Amino acid sequence: MAEAADFQGTRPSPARRWLRRTGTLLAGAPLLAGLLQLPAASPAAAAAPDASQAPAEAGSVSVSVDSLTPGAPAEGDTVTVTGTVTNKGKQTVTDAHVGLRLGPLLDTRSGIDTVAKNSDDLQSTVGTEIDDKYSQEFARLTPGVSRPYTLSVPVDELDLGQDGVYELAVSLTGETSAQPWEQPLGIQRTFLPWKPEEARTKTKTTFMWPLISTVHMTAQTGSDEQQTPVFHDDELAKEISPGGRLDRMVALGKDLEVTWVIDPDLLASVNAMADRYEIRGEGEENIVGGHQSVAKRWLTEVQKAVVDKEVVALPFGDPDLASLAHNGTSVTGSLRHLKEATEVASNAVESILHVTPTTDFAWPVNGAVDPSVVRVATSAGADKVIARSDTFGENGLTYTTSAARPIGGGTTAVVADARLSTAFRGDMTKASTSALAVQRFLAQSLTLGLQTDRQRSVVVAPQRTPSASQAQTMAEAVEIVQGGTWSESQDLTAAARAEPDPAAATEVPRASSYPSSLRKQELPKSTFEQIARTQAKLDKFKVILSDQSRVVTPFGRALNRGMSVSWRGRQSEAAIYRSGVESYLDGLIGQVRLIDKSETKLSGRSATIPVTVQNNLVQGVEKLVLRLTSTNPTRLEIGGAAYEEQPVAVSGGHSQSVKFTTSANANGRATVVAQLYTQDGDKYGAPVTFDVKVTEITATVMLVIGGGVLLLVLAGFRMYTQRKRAAAREAEEREHRAGEDADGPQNPGAPGTRLSEESATDSREDDSEQPSDPAPDTAPENADPSGTGERVDR
Repeated sequence: MAEAADFQGTRPSPARRWLRRTGTLLAGAPLLAGLLQLPAASPAAAAAPDASQAPAEAGSVSVSVDSLTPGAPAEGDTVTVTGTVTNKGKQTVTDAHVGLRLGPLLDTRSGIDTVAKNSDDLQSTVGTEIDDKYSQEFARLTPGVSRPYTLSVPVDELDLGQDGVYELAVSLTGETSAQPWEQPLGIQRTFLPWKPEEARTKTKTTFMWPLISTVHMTAQTGSDEQQTPVFHDDELAKEISPGGRLDRMVALGKDLEVTWVIDPDLLASVNAMADRYEIRGEGEENIVGGHQSVAKRWLTEVQKAVVDKEVVALPFGDPDLASLAHNGTSVTGSLRHLKEATEVASNAVESILHVTPTTDFAWPVNGAVDPSVVRVATSAGADKVIARSDTFGENGLTYTTSAARPIGGGTTAVVADARLSTAFRGDMTKASTSALAVQRFLAQSLTLGLQTDRQRSVVVAPQRTPSASQAQTMAEAVEIVQGGTWSESQDLTAAARAEPDPAAATEVPRASSYPSSLRKQELPKSTFEQIARTQAKLDKFKVILSDQSRVVTPFGRALNRGMSVSWRGRQSEAAIYRSGVESYLDGLIGQVRLIDKSETKLSGRSATIPVTVQNNLVQGVEKLVLRLTSTNPTRLEIGGAAYEEQPVAVSGGHSQSVKFTTSANANGRATVVAQLYTQDGDKYGAPVTFDVKVTEITATVMLVIGGGVLLLVLAGFRMYTQRKRAAAREAEEREHRAGEDADGPQNPGAPGTRLSEESATDSREDDSEQPSDPAPDTAPENADPSGTGERVDR
């Protein structure tokens, strides 16, 4: 029989169990009689604990409750509890059985907290064990071995009374060789909500369902027309892939009546992955991403999930409002980024999900607020701040008030319930932890609803980035509550508009009450100083661009991401990200620069000096001014003054030389500085400094040079006139010969003959007078008019 009882689900009959226990008592009777005859032990001996009798085995068996169905039973249901028992002690447990115990009604929320905190404590018993027929026995539990169990009991057998939450426990009773009597060795408590009839006044419950991730996109984009986005990792693909965290959030949330709370940056990042994208590599080359189909599928699922649901858009990048309030407001321009992040949020969500979101809500970390956090949260246009009851206060009321509370200035604090909002923290991968969280959530929700007959609106604001297992646990609890008898669903906007409880606290907690644990995680002031410095560089850079959107949009969104809540607890990673954004911007700014120049020499009073502007950007630059300045204008002037400015416009991927006219007043060396400016007068880039070597030109030298030039001109003119005269003489001789041929040699006294002889005689006379001169190339002087274009010597 013992061997048969050792198998799961095999139970000895009640008669056998009674016989075995009776036999044990009878066997121990002689021993008890002998003990009664022994002399009394000394006080010292009595004080010394007996190892065999010490409660060392108490709690040696771990009992887990992995599921309880239904979570909120109705009349006629059967409650089924499954789990495992594990012998963690050193001795084998024998004659053991697992049974159910029903505890008293828990009518306060704090009582539920106490039970949950001591869920496996054996010091206090939990009611009486339910009938043996609903237990399961184990003949032996070997150390280190786990055994499953399943217990089922009809609700009618529980004899539940009034509505409320009952403590339900699973306990294991057994024996060990050191302690051979029946005793509880392990227990696990949970909760059983009981509300079979519909409540007359149901609690209106709002469940916020967050779709938020960490920062994944950089400011870098490709030089192509589409501006291929660059991610600093590919972790987002894991989150949206089937089974990933964000994939589970969408799959679970689509069938629930929830308010979707979305960071537009997440949608923008996944949308960027749906097309060509790159992942920053370890070297200079980026890696092409390959999860386009995954991104498209996830976006499609989100679009389906939010149909006819309320969507709340957080500011782009989910900026850390508390860090900004405590450390960023003293830095000029910090609130500007929050405003920009809020302004782009609606368009980003609407363009991707095709729904119009509300941007009226601000959600500080953990709902912790103080006056400065509220001021910052509402500075960008939000008039509703999601707070939490553990930081806001309840004025000592015995019941939970509605979420909406006017806090002045037209602002409403939507105070989420802390117990319900924190019910799903921790490791929910264990079935036992998840099951306890679900039952605790149900217990708190029902007890809250039974506190008063007043109509109340309750908000549940869970952690921003639940894990997949946490999301699964949340969905199970929400589904049960929404199908329960004491609650009905309501969206967040309706909860904010609900009539506030006049007894609720409306004073915003003082700054001194802000949780110190949260302050330690805040982004430091240096974060906002670096963001402001990067923004100042961006403002100067964008004014020279022909297409500002290619730079302003990616960098503007990267600066929003730089102040994200997701950087909390990751200060080093945050610093690396922000430095990467600034360094990349510096690199782009450096693509428009002046080319270095070596020393320039001037050999005259005036000269032209070229200065080259290079643009290695994809797009053109304009609205730049190049100023060339002489540091010694008494020696060298630029454009007749100390400096000269000229506008500059350079196409993408080109260079342009700008020419400046200079005037030298004295010889020597003069230093010249070239500097680019924006049209607003701000310096752009680094200056280029070079020397100009000037040689002064004296009056004497100028006269000599002028005289030489004049002689060259006269010589050229003389050669020109001589050639003209030679050409005329040759023409005259040709005419004379033509006449002689006509008259013939028989008439020697003809005028033509005499003229020819006289000319020959004159020619011989000239030769005798200047024998060293070359033959003349002009005709002899005569009184006839000169030919056309010919100069006459006089």
